[in-house]
Amino acid sequence: MIFRLLGPLTLTGAGGAPIAAAGGPKVRALLARLLLDAGRTVPVERLVDGLYGEEPPAGAQGALQAQVSRLRRVLPPGVTVEFSPAGYRLAVGDPAADVDALRFEALAGEGARAGAAGDPVRAAGLLREALGLWRGPALSDVRDAPFAAGQAARLEGLRLDAVEEWAAAELATGGDLPFLVRELERSAREHPLRERLRGLHMRALGAAGRQAEALGVYEEVRAALAEELGADPSPELSAVHLELLRGEAGTPHPVPLKAPQPAPLPAPLPSPLTDFVGRERERERLASLVTAARLVTLVGPGGAGKTRLALEVGAGLPGEVRFVDLGAVAGTGAGTGAGTGAARASVAGPGEITEAFAAALGVRGGGDEARLVTALVGRPVLLIVDNCEHVVDETAVLVRRLLVACPGLRVLATSREALGITGESLLPLGALTPEAAEELFVRRAAAVRPGFTGHARVAELCAGLDGLPLAVELAAARLRSLSVDELADGLGERLERFELLSRGDRTAPERHRTLRAVVEWSWSLLEPGERELAARFSVFRGGATAEAVARVCGAGTGPLASLVEKSLLEVRDGRYRMLETIRAYAAGQLADEDPVAAAHHTYYRELAEAADPELRGAAQLEWLARLDAEDANLRAALRGGGPEDGLRLVAALTPYWWLRGLRGRVAAPVAELLDRVVPTAELGEEYALCVLAAGLREGEHVERAGGFLTSRTAPLRQPYTAFLWSTSVGPVQGLRLGDDLWSRSLALVGRAVLTTATAEDGEDVRAAGEALLTEALAGFRALGDRWGTATALEGLASLSPDPLPLLAEALDLFASLGVAEDVVDLLHRRATVHDTAGDPAAAASDRTRAADTARRAGLPPR
Repeated sequence: MIFRLLGPLTLTGAGGAPIAAAGGPKVRALLARLLLDAGRTVPVERLVDGLYGEEPPAGAQGALQAQVSRLRRVLPPGVTVEFSPAGYRLAVGDPAADVDALRFEALAGEGARAGAAGDPVRAAGLLREALGLWRGPALSDVRDAPFAAGQAARLEGLRLDAVEEWAAAELATGGDLPFLVRELERSAREHPLRERLRGLHMRALGAAGRQAEALGVYEEVRAALAEELGADPSPELSAVHLELLRGEAGTPHPVPLKAPQPAPLPAPLPSPLTDFVGRERERERLASLVTAARLVTLVGPGGAGKTRLALEVGAGLPGEVRFVDLGAVAGTGAGTGAGTGAARASVAGPGEITEAFAAALGVRGGGDEARLVTALVGRPVLLIVDNCEHVVDETAVLVRRLLVACPGLRVLATSREALGITGESLLPLGALTPEAAEELFVRRAAAVRPGFTGHARVAELCAGLDGLPLAVELAAARLRSLSVDELADGLGERLERFELLSRGDRTAPERHRTLRAVVEWSWSLLEPGERELAARFSVFRGGATAEAVARVCGAGTGPLASLVEKSLLEVRDGRYRMLETIRAYAAGQLADEDPVAAAHHTYYRELAEAADPELRGAAQLEWLARLDAEDANLRAALRGGGPEDGLRLVAALTPYWWLRGLRGRVAAPVAELLDRVVPTAELGEEYALCVLAAGLREGEHVERAGGFLTSRTAPLRQPYTAFLWSTSVGPVQGLRLGDDLWSRSLALVGRAVLTTATAEDGEDVRAAGEALLTEALAGFRALGDRWGTATALEGLASLSPDPLPLLAEALDLFASLGVAEDVVDLLHRRATVHDTAGDPAAAASDRTRAADTARRAGLPPR
């Protein structure tokens, strides 16, 4: 069974008898599409695109399923369509032998390799067999399918390549010259500007003794190139002309089998000067996308390495690849600097962009879209269009027109925002992985400081540079004069960051020479309103939700989406984030009088105050997770408001810091707040909590705070105050807890502790303590508070003859909260119980777990 695609779709049975391909147009198109990848799985999305194009119908996947079912009913025995989660696969016996298009590609490739190896006789035979498979235009009766035009153009390009290789082989062996001349004349009429084809035609005429006709062909081609493309004949074609003039082409003689380029191409792929590091997974993904889609845009912030990745992938792909650099296109409005109010830097006209395309393709007299189309029609080529962001609108218009007019064209664009064309595939490019960033730094550092193999702070340094390849390379270059410690220490301040990375490659485009220039280039492409929002967003640490941005910056999701599209922000899991390098620059553009810092403090103080009561109820875990996400913003808010608001914020956050074990992390900013506070009795409780959060246990602040608590007559506003003060500093007499259930339950725990600690041991004391703790446990369970429940269970375990079940439940609750100190303490307590019960293995297991937990949490060993 032979499936024929090189002409109308037909099936040939035993003995060569044709079998009509049954089914309607969609079924035949589906069969043709699967045959092109026979034996390989084709993803469902690719099949839908191939059959229905850019606007598939509703339920397109269901429609595809229906077409597959119809196809299965009409396929001959032994041929099946298999389904897997990856897509559909047409299973035929031997795809390379049973599908004429695949057999053609295999034979043509083998023939070209034979010719390149110096065996023109074998090359001619293989190529003759390959070309004999063609019965007409490829896919001629399924051309209405969206996939068909591009695939037919690809196959036609391969056929022309094979014709040229066959002609070269025939000339090298002195084959049937009259037949060869006729075949080349026919192909030349269809492709009059294909220079290698015309050169081979001239050689065949010369070898047949028809030099005058051969010289006439040259004049015809020269005139056509000048008129259509504004180009001169290629050096290869001119060399054939010179041979004819000298009379050297009058006899058969070998010609190169490798096809020269069809026109002078002054823009080859730039050759990198350094090795490629750290983007292996992205390289594979991009190569796959470029193979499957006709337009792929690599998007990401400046310095992410978009150009380098595009070139790396382009250099590894077969076929013709050309590089269009738009970075040099009319940049008079770009890079004007921040804070100038300059408008978006899209100042290039369409003519300047077409000139850049023309230069890459060797089309002189450019600036004419029609010339570009003429140069690209029937020419399978990948264009890497680099640095589109400052002329993105004009570039998108041109790229779309070229893709529509030239089925063999594919485009890989790099930009800080998408082109916004239907059918565009996007690959966002962000930071390197920490491991890749470290490897890149070490490799580049070794080039400027021979013998450098690493340093303990390289990981910290690369993280501070956001893992941006350009920033990492600029930092590594500074090792000529600075140490790793000096670089890492210098990243803390905004000005230091940009001064440290102010020396780059002198030969690089100006916008890529320094870290500041990279960010300024992106900044100059923003509209004034986008710049204002980006500057205001710099007050956030660790990102923000859309709600927070709306409240703090006064911006909706529309402007936020615009900054995401332009790679100034990234959005993930419902949070908007700004790279620290961009944030540092944006902070420098924020006006001194802008009230956004105060708005930031207010928003996060109100969030902490809303969370406070929720941390003592059933929503405890949900609110802990929410505060975890905002931890960096909450700490930044400590510095953004007045002293009194700061005290209120500390009081609201105390339960969170306690439950999460974060008191050590916040001690420094809270101590700074204490230095700004003028304490008053009105905020005496908040002041006391601030003293505790700063880690103070004695001294003037502690005495003053204790005095405020002792003299207090009203109930405590923060239920944790009495517990934390008594466990950290010492008991305070007369403190009144609130009348809420949580406060009453905590008071019961306190009374139970006092009862069992101060009274003589006995059954009555145990019973009294157990009754108090049981009542407290019921209260905490009713509230759904895990910490309170675990605390009551821990107390009951100390009084119970069977403490292990109580300790196990308490451990699970503390672990769910992530309270490492309590987990460690309880594991050691349970280990002691196991020892007493004669179970040393269980005791050892608990102590090992306690040590592991302490190590991960950074707690001192016990």
